[in-house]
Amino acid sequence: MVDRLIQQALHQALQPVFEPTFSDGSFGFRPGRNAQQAVRKAQADIRDGRRWVVDLDLEKFFDRVNRDVLMARVARQVSDVRVLKLIRRFLEAGMMREGMVEARTEGTPQGGPLSPLLSNILLTDLDRELESRRLAFCRYADDCNIYVGSHLAGERVMRGIRVFLEEVLRLRVNTAKSAVARPWQRKFLGYSVTAHPQSRLRVAAESVRRLMQRIREQLRQGRGRSLAQKTHDLNPLLVGWMRYFQLIETRRVLEELDGWVRRRLRCLWWRQWKRPRTRARTLLSLGFDAERARVSAWNGRGPWWNAGAPPLRQALPPSHFTHMGLASLRLTQQRLQCVR
Repeated sequence: MVDRLIQQALHQALQPVFEPTFSDGSFGFRPGRNAQQAVRKAQADIRDGRRWVVDLDLEKFFDRVNRDVLMARVARQVSDVRVLKLIRRFLEAGMMREGMVEARTEGTPQGGPLSPLLSNILLTDLDRELESRRLAFCRYADDCNIYVGSHLAGERVMRGIRVFLEEVLRLRVNTAKSAVARPWQRKFLGYSVTAHPQSRLRVAAESVRRLMQRIREQLRQGRGRSLAQKTHDLNPLLVGWMRYFQLIETRRVLEELDGWVRRRLRCLWWRQWKRPRTRARTLLSLGFDAERARVSAWNGRGPWWNAGAPPLRQALPPSHFTHMGLASLRLTQQRLQCVR
């Protein structure tokens, strides 16, 4: 706790010193800047006709930072030797693993209050190199996209910037995750774009899969809870996700996710009814006639199939979940846009 307190004090003292030196193309861990602004900047570059992206991924950035190179950049603005020694001590502090202290020879401690500022200090040299080449780029921490007009230009930029990163900043480019491609084939901060001339923002497929996995895991927890309690627990996840992705301009994915969430909840409800007799009795209470309730309850199909079948969709329509208080991604985005 003492270490974190001192690191935070250093951050508050150093941030005003280094902030004026940072590039306009840098958005990560800076006051008044956020990921959504970075996404908007990337979209503007694509709409300007730069329809190829050089997607750079730095391999284990925080673990591979060369401390001598980093401290040389810090010393450009900080002349107090005591402060420089203190920062160096934080960088060289060991790491506790299974009760044993391991020495660290490179990198910055992840999760430390000072690490985000140090990463921006180091990567400002990358920003200046890109600016000197008059390249359109957008960087959020170690996630950097450069937008160019052709595949040939992208390959040339990739080679040149890779040499700069490895020889000047002593950083390593992850060749497996870096590529020169169309922007709609890549993702940036969880977003992607459509291939239209006026590219629209959309959610990257990987971000959708990650949300669905988190919903599955959350619904598995406490299976004995009521559906109302599960709905209450699910809302912060859905609203928080939508707050981050409120910029997307394709609505179909939100409608599909809303439908998928409601089908998952119907599936849980079907499981909770357990026996066919209980299911028939419950369907009768929801307004079904006796014959239809009997056929639906004894159809021999699994919970997921029944959750998407017309009888259960009619018994538990979207309005039913709305009355229960379940958040809708589509409606949440509309409310957020009205507030904005």
